[in-house]
Amino acid sequence: MSAQNAISLWNATAIEEDFHAPLDTQGILDVVIIGGGFTGLSSALHCAEQGLSAHVLEANQIGFGGSGRNCGLVNAALWLPPQKVREKLGPVYGPRFIDMFGQGPGYVFSLIEKHQIRCEVTKTGTIHGAHAPSGFRDLQDRHKEWQRLGQPVDLLSREEVSEKLGTTVFHGGLLDHRAGTINPMGYVRGLARAALGAGAKISTKVRATKLSKEGDLWIVETDKGTVKAKAVVLGTNAYTDDLWPGLKQNFTLINYFQLATKPLGPEAAHIMPEKQGLWDTGQIMFNVRRDAYDRLLIGSMGKVMGDINGGVSQRWARKQIARLFPTLGPVEFEEAWTGQIAMTPDHLPRIHELDKNLFTPIGYNGRGITTGTMFGRTMSQLLTGMDRADLPLPMTDPSTVKSAPVFSRLYQTAFTAKQILKAI
Repeated sequence: MSAQNAISLWNATAIEEDFHAPLDTQGILDVVIIGGGFTGLSSALHCAEQGLSAHVLEANQIGFGGSGRNCGLVNAALWLPPQKVREKLGPVYGPRFIDMFGQGPGYVFSLIEKHQIRCEVTKTGTIHGAHAPSGFRDLQDRHKEWQRLGQPVDLLSREEVSEKLGTTVFHGGLLDHRAGTINPMGYVRGLARAALGAGAKISTKVRATKLSKEGDLWIVETDKGTVKAKAVVLGTNAYTDDLWPGLKQNFTLINYFQLATKPLGPEAAHIMPEKQGLWDTGQIMFNVRRDAYDRLLIGSMGKVMGDINGGVSQRWARKQIARLFPTLGPVEFEEAWTGQIAMTPDHLPRIHELDKNLFTPIGYNGRGITTGTMFGRTMSQLLTGMDRADLPLPMTDPSTVKSAPVFSRLYQTAFTAKQILKAI
């Protein structure tokens, strides 16, 4: 399958079964949830567990967007160091947000265990690798703050990170013991199964086309019929369309691509032996991990150019793997794909109430697994009477990022140029 048509490697390898069902328009619902990804299905699961009638509408298939294209790192917190989060959110929300999202991986793992979700889970942590000496100094500052907060995050020397990763490229790293890896499509399908088991409804290949009010009810028009609900949650994040005018102008759209090798043989046993996933400190972020079947996954910002048989991205991936693991030898690739990230100017997510009882959590900045899961739970709490003062961050009004389309194009140009340069 070509990179343009593929969802991801995970779509083919997930053990959890996909789910398809037509639209059911009967009755008035407590909540209609638009989007069948981490946010939408976590919202549906938690709403159903609270006794609410919840119905998910997905325009394609479960996990079609960022949830099924994710690289599968279950990271705690954000790209931002905790001291920056506290600075941006203040003395009340800052510590609360840091604490909540520090617990994010643990909560994801608890759902996986509770619902016996088959998603190739590992709990050996993730490593934030220093791409340069300046990156290591940044990690030292982060480590100092995590230590002050009493979190299980270790600072690794160059020698220690080399032992963990099987490469001498990085100048040190942070090992976050709270984190881990999953097959993200397996996880999102497992959330769908759990939500159905709790009493939620899910309809796939149903695209919401218009939202309007009829008294206190929301009317959700789709290409397959109309449903009515007391509340609506938009769980579309980077795959937000024009359903709510102007919403997709509230973030900068960033593309992120991945290539996966075919399963490697015993000669790769030294590579990531504990299977921690890695992300680095470079401005154009880079990731690498080893999955449950000993494939290497490698990715960065930008789009797939070409496919697994040839083209810029394939050459880039070969060069990067040879740079990281020079004793490995030539590799063959099994899949390549591109996903989308919603980046906000301050790198913090948002919760918006677009109208009365119309909510959207958005702007996950590449932290979809934990953020989508945790915000899904938050949506159920909001709909069952949560005091808004107890939210993990203040509820805000949408704010158009006027420069977003320009910056999205500029970033894509920069990412393309960097990929071409690194492929030579």
